[in-house]
Amino acid sequence: MSVVLHVDLDALAANLAEIRRRVAPALHMLVVKDDAYGHGLEPVVQRAWTEGVKWFGAFDVRTGSVVRAALGPEARIFVWMVGSIDEVRDALHEDLDIGVGDLGLLEDIATARRPAAARVHLKIDTGLHRNGVRPEEWPAFVARAAQLEHDGAIEVVGVWSHIAEASEADDDDAREAFDAALSVARDAGLRPSMRHLAASAAAFDRPEFRYDAVRVGAFAYGIRPAGGPDETELGIRPIARLSASVIETDPVVRIDATSLHGLPSSLGGRVTVGSPSGPRRLIALDTTGGSIEGEGASLVGEEITVYGPSGDGAGSATTLAEAVGTIGEEIALRLSPLVPRVYSD
Repeated sequence: MSVVLHVDLDALAANLAEIRRRVAPALHMLVVKDDAYGHGLEPVVQRAWTEGVKWFGAFDVRTGSVVRAALGPEARIFVWMVGSIDEVRDALHEDLDIGVGDLGLLEDIATARRPAAARVHLKIDTGLHRNGVRPEEWPAFVARAAQLEHDGAIEVVGVWSHIAEASEADDDDAREAFDAALSVARDAGLRPSMRHLAASAAAFDRPEFRYDAVRVGAFAYGIRPAGGPDETELGIRPIARLSASVIETDPVVRIDATSLHGLPSSLGGRVTVGSPSGPRRLIALDTTGGSIEGEGASLVGEEITVYGPSGDGAGSATTLAEAVGTIGEEIALRLSPLVPRVYSD
């Protein structure tokens, strides 16, 4: 054996069902950026589609195009990182919904118009400053969007934003700014059917943030927030388990998981991994492998769980992330694409 990511698609389906239950009647837009958070884009979206997910948040046009090829014309695919007129044309060719956070992009979309109006979601900056139209520029922006919609160049499907999820007070301020932007958009004559503000944490904890849809990615893959409630409390479970093999037992027990697989070398001395005989401390991790505690009890070829559900003492991706001061999805996202993914139902 070597390093393998085992992805449980039945666990994904169970998480999707829990998300639907928790956020109803809002729609769940499944975020699948970065190769479905490192879990493999096409198997994930195909299973999600069979489980009833109809909206996918793909981040960029390249990812959106892959989702379109995998699912066909009926899927709704939202992209919000569109950096050039060529990407605009590609997005329109693939019939993608486009998140628009500046006037230049809005004009590019209108210029690249096709026989059917381009579907757009207008983004207001509610304080995160990641992108989006500033509140003082919003009235002129939505007035222009209303004119372009009247001319048949675009259809304003949605208004949306990101929130920081740093504190309830900050998020309340963001929601107040969002509601004000919606009011201005209505006054301009726009009637968006998709209002979306919340990602995973706010979607679960704050009903008033759900509006018409929520963009949930991390929780769908069983990745809990660092420092937050555990998976059991959230009703989700990790869908992936990263395994490695014992490759040497003398003078120390060595496994074939390395920092080249995308695991932070700083995990050494801070976490335990799982083995058939229980948890073992990860002593060190470098470009040649990892060393774990033990004296001869492990055999060459024995399977070790680096992270994921296994019942043998391993932590989750978020457990590892907390140990090195990052977030759970970062552990999953940095995993090398060269690590084989094996899928089970």
